[in-house]
Formats: sequence, structure tokens, C-alpha cells
Amino acid sequence: MDLTIALILLQDGILNGAIYALLGLALVLVFVVTRVILIPQGEFVTFGALSLAFLANGRVPGTAHLLVLMGVLVCLAEAVSCWRARQWRGYGRTLGWALVLPLVLEALAPLAAGPDVPLVLRVLFALALVVPMGPMIYRLVYQPVEQASVLVLLIVSVAVHFALTGLGLLFFGAEGWRTPALVEGTVQIGPVAWTAQTFAVLATCAVLIGGLWLFFSRTLYGSALRATAVNRRGARLVGISTRVAGSLTFTLAAAIGALSGMLIAAITTIYYDTGFLIGLKGFVAAIFGGLVSYPAAAAGALFVGVLEAFSSFWASPFKEAIVFTLIIPVLLWRSFGSVHLDEED
Repeated sequence: MDLTIALILLQDGILNGAIYALLGLALVLVFVVTRVILIPQGEFVTFGALSLAFLANGRVPGTAHLLVLMGVLVCLAEAVSCWRARQWRGYGRTLGWALVLPLVLEALAPLAAGPDVPLVLRVLFALALVVPMGPMIYRLVYQPVEQASVLVLLIVSVAVHFALTGLGLLFFGAEGWRTPALVEGTVQIGPVAWTAQTFAVLATCAVLIGGLWLFFSRTLYGSALRATAVNRRGARLVGISTRVAGSLTFTLAAAIGALSGMLIAAITTIYYDTGFLIGLKGFVAAIFGGLVSYPAAAAGALFVGVLEAFSSFWASPFKEAIVFTLIIPVLLWRSFGSVHLDEED
């Protein structure tokens, strides 16, 4: 290994680490607010990337039809809840975002897949297809069992992961896809040519992290999420809806996952099950922060990305094992200083 190879590996490690950082932040956000370890986070990555790939190749993605199906189920579930409570206030809003919006997007999908559509519009349309799936999944799967233990919620997450993986195979097939680069060109830094896509990924990650910081520190909804993360029961006592908080966190997680998939789909081939490994590496990063610390999760993500890049050079057949084995010493280190607390709910 010489300096040039080391810099190339460092570039790959930083690029991957930035993606893992976003996924790690999303996992931490969902866990601290809802106590859900979001195993299906990787499926949002896959659905976002493959939806954009299908649109770029002139095909309507299956997520357009899946969104309509999930919207119908959400409307039915909400109708049953409203009927039991004899309270229909707010049901019109549910019909708007869960049924009308998916139907409109499905009708516009052939236009978005047409020729001469700018890539930026296709990215926005793909996001519009995938992001609403976050709150829909929360409403259908997690909200009915929101008072369950963390273990039960983890089992539910595994079941959702397998269901979404099967749907991904059904809608996108077993072949891999790539998307056009969001930014073309290269930048020469020393002996290594850095792609403009790398800087686009890093800039997007920085903007998202900064945006999340502003959201949590400067907005009312962000303050409500922070209050829910600190004490769910106390948040309910002061009038904060934990269900709204959960729906909002799943929306943010879906948006982060889908955008992450679109960023990496230009530099690596994405298959229907690729998101699982990517999501697991984001989970490893989140473990660095104990599933509660955002800065530690971001730092852990960069370390995981760099370790994976150099492991692929020194021990390519074992790079995945090296990354996932990293969980063991981190968990041991954290277990020495952990204090057992009973769940508040």
C-alpha cells in the first residue's frame, strides 16, 4: 500500500461513513422517541434508490402501487379507530395524505418516468413515493403495539424487514440497478481524483445534520420530539401526542433513508436486499452512541466506513465480519458503565 492507495481507500471510507452516519442518526432518533430499533431502515434506502433507478430508466416503480395499497390500509385502520371512539375529527386529513396523495402520485408516475424529465424532479418524485411509507408503517404496525416492550418491538421490526424485502423483490426484481450521478465531474486533490458525487454526498450529509440540529433546537415539533425522547409519560402529561411524535420520527427516518439510497446508488449497484447490510452498518454506528448519542453515532459511522474501506484492501473476504465483530468490544465497553433501569411504561 502506498499513499495513493491509502487516499483512495480513505475517500471510499469517508463516503460510506457519511451514509452510515445518516442512517445511524435516523436509528437513534427513532429509538429514543419510540423505543423501536428500526431494522427496516435499510429498506427505505433500497426503495429510494430503486424507485429513482426505475424512473431514470423510463419505468414506473412498484412503490407507486405499494403506496396506494398502504394508504388504503391506513384509511381502513383509522376508520375503525374513529368508529370505536365515535370521533371522526381529523379523518379527512388522514384521507388527504394517506389516500388522495398516493392516488395523485400514482397518476403522475408515468409522467415522471417519461423522457426529458430533469433528474432533480425525479429525485423529488421518488422521495414523495417513499417518505409517506414511514408514517404509514408506523400507523399500521407500530402504533397498535406502542406500549409493548423493546423486545416485542424488535421482533415486530424483524417481521417488517422481511415483509418489505419480499415486496422489494416482487416490485424491483432480483437484478441490480444504478442511478445517474447527481453531480458529474472530478476534483483533483493531490495524487487522487475525488469525484464530485463524493462532495455532493458529504455536503448533503452536512446539510441534513445541520437541518436536524435546527429542527430540534428551533422548532416546536423538534422540542416536542426531544421532550418525548426524555420522558414519554411526562410528554403525554403536558399534552404532547406520542403518536404524532412517533409518526414524525418515522417520516424523518424514511426521508433520510430514501435520500441516502439515492446518494449511493450512483456509485454502487443496488439490489432489492442491499439495504439490509447498509442499515446494519448504520446500526453498528448507532451502537457507538448507545442508541442515544447523535455525535457518538456520527463519529462511529465514520470509523466504520474507514475500517470497512481498509478491510476491503487487507482482508476483502472478511470485511463484513470485521465490521460487525466491532459490535462486541463496543457492547462490552458500554456494559461496564451501564446502569439497569426499569422501563417507564
